[in-house]
Amino acid sequence: MTAPSAALAPAPVPAYRRKLFWVALLYFSEGLPLGVFYDIFPVHFRQQGMNLADIGLLSLLGLAWTVKFLWAPVVDWARHHRRWVAAANVGMAGVMVAFALAGTALGPWVWLAIGAFTVLSATNDIATDGYTIELLDQREYGLANGFRIGFYRAGMLTAGVLLMVSGWLGWSAAYAFGAAAFVFNACMALFAPLEKPRAGPPPSSVASELKLLRQQPMFLVALGLVLVGLLWPALGPLARSFEWGAVQEVAGTWWFRGLLPVGLMFLGAGLLVNAARGPQALALRDGPVFGAWVELLLRPGMLAVLLFVLTFKLGDAAMGFMVKPFWVDAGFTAGQIGFVSVNLGLALSIAGGLIGGWYVDKRGIFRGLWVLGLWQALSNLGYAGAAHWVPLLTPGAAATVGVEPVHQAVVYAASALESFTGGLGTGAFLAFLMGITSKARATTEYAILSSIFAFSRAVAGWAGGIGAQELGYAVYFFLTFWLAFPAYLLLPHVRRMLEREAAP
Repeated sequence: MTAPSAALAPAPVPAYRRKLFWVALLYFSEGLPLGVFYDIFPVHFRQQGMNLADIGLLSLLGLAWTVKFLWAPVVDWARHHRRWVAAANVGMAGVMVAFALAGTALGPWVWLAIGAFTVLSATNDIATDGYTIELLDQREYGLANGFRIGFYRAGMLTAGVLLMVSGWLGWSAAYAFGAAAFVFNACMALFAPLEKPRAGPPPSSVASELKLLRQQPMFLVALGLVLVGLLWPALGPLARSFEWGAVQEVAGTWWFRGLLPVGLMFLGAGLLVNAARGPQALALRDGPVFGAWVELLLRPGMLAVLLFVLTFKLGDAAMGFMVKPFWVDAGFTAGQIGFVSVNLGLALSIAGGLIGGWYVDKRGIFRGLWVLGLWQALSNLGYAGAAHWVPLLTPGAAATVGVEPVHQAVVYAASALESFTGGLGTGAFLAFLMGITSKARATTEYAILSSIFAFSRAVAGWAGGIGAQELGYAVYFFLTFWLAFPAYLLLPHVRRMLEREAAP
């Protein structure tokens, strides 16, 4: 006879009916294109004899991920996020097929193909992020972000598998397998749960918004300055490629590479804030393009929150760009760097993301930010200690003797700590970004916030090269630890914002 408790036990929910199942698949789909862009294309082109300057121009095509907020309103307005994801993946599969058919016959068309690939990938990001925010409740953000981090990195790692296929079967086969992966992602996206109805009233028409903009041109001027600041890094590589002598002379200076774009960004942001708070700005609040900007900037305390977005991972980003050069200068081989910092780092960052997500679900987003953010900052001290303890190679020398086992252990421990705690902080930070995003404009607002974060990461990477060169790795890594704490001064504003967004 069946026990009563067993008879009454609910049937297990199939995996495909769980939200986290679809979050995992969609973020695998989001991570794969980035891995293809940073791993597949540069290796393929270099093997075909393309010079390094031309390969460097690839980074310019990656600016699509930085300025994706420009067409995010289109995705938000049109809705049907799953179809956008599917269409973007089919388009990327088409680019893979083009490369598979071309084999080693590369020509000028490849730049257009890769440009289309990055725009499609950025569109996939926009639709995936918007869909996920609308799908989940706030109490689910923590664990869901653990899955986002893990499967996003798994997608990037799949590009490494394609590299292995290229070595075994050739580039045409590798691109064919890549195309199949993108088609699989497209098909799965269409089976995801239907989007929820739009929260709040639909936005006004683009025509009515353009009519209002003619009366308030300051919005266009401000956005233009922001875009120029974002795209400014492209001038240096373009000057070298097209031999613009006048620009080449100043392209490497600190003020041209850093001060000017940062200044333009902040000038544009200041004008945008001023325009959003003008008496006529409320009329733009319902617009499909500028409405999300106005909505964000009109919220009480939003300026402090945006500064928090810029600074929360500043210490982590400022150190991150200099970690791999430190390994090289310490005498580690490419194989050692790849095995430990990539494979072990991948596993630990996934574990950190899952544990960080669990903690956020249990303790809340605000507590997760300050507790996990502190752990994230401690990893900088780990690398500062490693850089102080481990001797560096003589400049220009090659790693022929190898790194002593005790020094290897110190650097491996610092790398493990950095990967794990970075996952902790990222899990809390993504939950925070989702928590302050309005459900009614989730797609556009999240694209804006993630672009702001991407800008701070780029600036931190530029400054990191100068800091490590002038101060040395140990001192510089120690100073990056303190970059984590300006964000803590803004936590009271963050708490009030989260409480307002959680209020019914």
